[in-house]
Amino acid sequence: MMMLYVLQGAIPLVLIALLAALSPRSDIGFWVQSLASIAVLVALCLVGIWTVPPWWMRNVFAVLLASAILFAFARRRTVTRWPAGSLGWLWLFGFASLGLYAVNEARIAYSAAMLPPGRVVDLASPLGPGTYLVANGGAAPSVNAHATFLDQSVPAHRRYWGTAHGVDLVALGPRGLHADGVTPADPQRYVIFGRSVIAPCAGQVIVAIDGLPDMQVSQVDRAHLAGNHAILRCADVDILLGHFRKGSVRVRAGQSLNTGDAIAEVGNSGNTSEPHLHINAQSPGTATSPFVGAPIPIRIEHRYLVRNDRLVVGLGQRQP
Repeated sequence: MMMLYVLQGAIPLVLIALLAALSPRSDIGFWVQSLASIAVLVALCLVGIWTVPPWWMRNVFAVLLASAILFAFARRRTVTRWPAGSLGWLWLFGFASLGLYAVNEARIAYSAAMLPPGRVVDLASPLGPGTYLVANGGAAPSVNAHATFLDQSVPAHRRYWGTAHGVDLVALGPRGLHADGVTPADPQRYVIFGRSVIAPCAGQVIVAIDGLPDMQVSQVDRAHLAGNHAILRCADVDILLGHFRKGSVRVRAGQSLNTGDAIAEVGNSGNTSEPHLHINAQSPGTATSPFVGAPIPIRIEHRYLVRNDRLVVGLGQRQP
C-alpha cells in the first residue's frame, strides 16, 4: 500500500514538473503531452485509493496541472507543428502511449461505477454518523479488489465468490485524514477503529465470530480472511460484515436484529491493509463454506458505492 500511496503523490507531481520545465516546442508534442497528463490524472483519481494523499489532493493536483499547461503554453516562443528530431518523436510517442493506456484505465473504472444488471440489495448504513471513504467498491478489479473473485475460472476464487461485490469503508477525520499519521502500525490510530457497526437490515444472525487478534498494520491474517465477523440473513440474502475489533462482537448466532441494532466495533482482524469495515451481500452459502453464495451488488443509503465515493452519515440516521 505504501508504494501505491507514493505513486499517487509522485506521478502527478512529475507530470506537472515535466510540463512546466520540459514541454515540447512542437504543437503536436505539446498537446499530446498535455492531454496525456490530464488522462493520467483522471485515471489516478478514479483508480487510486485517496486516503494518502487525502481525497482533496486530487483537486489540488488538477489545479496545479491546469496551471502548468497554461504556464507552458504562455512561454512558448519558437514553435513547429511536428517534432524536429528523433528525441522529440520518441517523447511524443511515449506520451501518446501513456495517454492511451490511461484513457483505457479511466474507461474501465468509469464503467465499473455503473450498477450491474440484475438483482440489487438495498441496505442502511452499517456505520453511525461520520464521513466515510470507499476504499473498494465497484464492478471491476481496478477499483475493487474483491471483484477479482468474479472470475470463477480460478479455483481459489470459488470459496470467496460471495464477497465479489464487497464494499470497504474507512472513516475520515478532520482535514479528510484517515489516521493519525501516514500509515501508522498501531490500528488504534486510525479514525475508524472502534466505531460501532450496526445492522444494515433486519434479520437473523447466522454466524458470529470473535476472538481473533487485531493485526498491526501491514500484517495480515490470511488464515481468517474476514477476521472477526458476522453474517446476517435478511430475508433470503446473507450480509457479511467483517474485520471487527477483538472482543467487541455483541451478537450470537440465532439472534434476531432490527435495522440499527449494535453488532460490534470496527477493528483490524483478518486480511486487512488497515482498519476498515467490509460489507457484502450474497445468496446463502453453506455451513462449511459460508462465502460461496452468488454475489449480489448492494446499495447503501440508496447509493451504489465505488472507490473514492464519500458516504456521509448524518446524526438523524439510525445508530445504536
